[in-house]
Amino acid sequence: MFKSKNTNKTTLVLVVAMLAAIMTFGPSVSNFQVALAHYGVDKDDCKNEEDYYEDHEEACDKNLKEHYGKDYDGNFASQAIGQEQDSEQNSQVISGDDTEDSGNNFSFQNQENRGNNALAQSGGDGDGNSARQGIGQSQSSEQNSQVISGDDTEDSGNNFSFQNQENRGNNAAAQQ
Repeated sequence: MFKSKNTNKTTLVLVVAMLAAIMTFGPSVSNFQVALAHYGVDKDDCKNEEDYYEDHEEACDKNLKEHYGKDYDGNFASQAIGQEQDSEQNSQVISGDDTEDSGNNFSFQNQENRGNNALAQSGGDGDGNSARQGIGQSQSSEQNSQVISGDDTEDSGNNFSFQNQENRGNNAAAQQ
């Protein structure tokens, strides 16, 4: 009977120790990519994600050189055309008489891009290319109108906004 109590305590201690070990070491070994990575980095992230490569450049260079047998400085390309428009309008008219054509907000916005945004890269693993390009256009219009009148407010408190942006040029990059 005495031996049984010690066995239960020993079993309990071993279970608690195993759970503590799992809680301590579990998160570090649960990520197999990191556990199996050379130099603590993942070669695919080094090759395909510029920010990751830049954050781990020295380790990525060693890892990629081991995998591909030569220096590798990344092969990154990103390009974008972004156009954004925003219009916030508010109008308040208080009048004791005619309010015809009053308190109107008009916002006419146009964005046009007739150009091209072309990017071409040549080079396989280990050649290292990096290109970024973009066309960005943004417009914003905030209008507020408040009219208080004891008489006629016809054609009062109107806001007009006419905005136009055009891009007819080209944005081209080529690398080899």
